Amino acid sequence: MNHWLLTTAYHQSPLTTGQVAHLLARVGEDCRTWLAAELLTLVRGEMPLAQCTIFAYPEGQEPQVLSCSDQARLVQISRISRDYVKRFHSLDGNRQAMLGHRAKYGGARILAQLQSVEDITHREYRRVCYEQPQISQRMALLNHQEEGGGWLSINFYRGREHGNFTQREIEFIESMAPLLIQVTRLHYRAYIEANQMPALLSQRVEQLYPELTRRDRELLRYLLSGLGAEDIAPLMGIQRSSAATYIKRIYRKVGVSGYRELLGLVVRGRWS
Repeated sequence: MNHWLLTTAYHQSPLTTGQVAHLLARVGEDCRTWLAAELLTLVRGEMPLAQCTIFAYPEGQEPQVLSCSDQARLVQISRISRDYVKRFHSLDGNRQAMLGHRAKYGGARILAQLQSVEDITHREYRRVCYEQPQISQRMALLNHQEEGGGWLSINFYRGREHGNFTQREIEFIESMAPLLIQVTRLHYRAYIEANQMPALLSQRVEQLYPELTRRDRELLRYLLSGLGAEDIAPLMGIQRSSAATYIKRIYRKVGVSGYRELLGLVVRGRWS
């Protein structure tokens, strides 16, 4: 497995101002449906590529597929990405690079990693992720997230028909890395706000009130997702009147009189 620290020297981005503006203008859109396709298109202008996947590695959790795109491979990239998350991520060269980055590089922010099909000794991992889709090599950009301690990875895959990356192509991807990573970080933050923020806010209240029951915590997450009693009732398998009663009860438990004060409690706790 081959990984290295990207130089901190400034490289002129090969993207035009219009391309950069286009990427930034879409921040906040559902990145699962387009981001990998955009990055794949940008880099494919300089070299042949087969696939692009973007993963998040939250601290202490299994990876998440943020976005994926391919160019007429025989096997669907979405299924391959799910198999990777569920079955193979612990075998990946990216994981070895992430685990060893502090000992080797200290506070490194961006790493690059090359993995060829020949590098993979696990037969099923090699078959599912490289041999079936006819991939010869992958170049990954890895970014360590200071807040939360997790990682992001952008992965470009080379089809077997085009061989491995050349040195010039590797240098081109390196020159793109700071911008690609920054755009991905912005979209990941938007993804968290859209998909994970209610859970994160609920966790803050749970820390302040550890006596809350499992049922209380479930209700709290629904409330912080913006749901009312009529929406919460079927999710919890109870009547609407019971949901309204439970909502009033949890407000009393955390010392607030309503939803607005509950949000105030979360904000005060977060920034105090």
